[in-house]
Amino acid sequence: MISSSPDLQAIRQGKVKDLAGIDLAGADLSGADLSGADLSQANLSGANLSGANLADAQLRANLRGADLSGANLSGADCRNADLRGALLLDSKVTGASFAGAFLTGAIGSGLDWTGIDLRGADLRGASLERAILRHAELAHANLCGADCTQADLEEADLTGAVLHGTNLRRANLLCAIVEHADRAGALLDGTCLEGTPWSL
Repeated sequence: MISSSPDLQAIRQGKVKDLAGIDLAGADLSGADLSGADLSQANLSGANLSGANLADAQLRANLRGADLSGANLSGADCRNADLRGALLLDSKVTGASFAGAFLTGAIGSGLDWTGIDLRGADLRGASLERAILRHAELAHANLCGADCTQADLEEADLTGAVLHGTNLRRANLLCAIVEHADRAGALLDGTCLEGTPWSL
């Protein structure tokens, strides 16, 4: 637990790994080496983490409105993290877990989320156009009003997901698991539903 004023330079260089509970709201950490760092319960709201290396970091933190564009989040633990309104463009998320994370209004257009754990995540109003979500775990996720236009959800697990008003136009749901998913008001124009119970 960090109790004194943080040395941003040391943090940026990866010299400090125990950052649990630290307040770095609005800090410029672009390009920082935070790989393997413990940022549990840290306040990183509005922080600039663009291009930062957060591989294998503990990120169960407040990242509301943070800029994570181009960041490396591979293997990061983002379970239950607050990522509302976060910018995730071009970030790398291989092996990361976002189970139970709050991603309301987050921007992840075009991201490769293949196989990502998003179980129970709150993705209301998120921008996921053209995102690759093949084999993603989205069971019981809330995607109300999310924009998933042309997203690739082939063989994704959407069991019990809430899809009220979700824009799935021209998306690929080939062989997706959709048991008990609530699609009331979902936009499915041009959507590939082959191999699902929703196919006509």
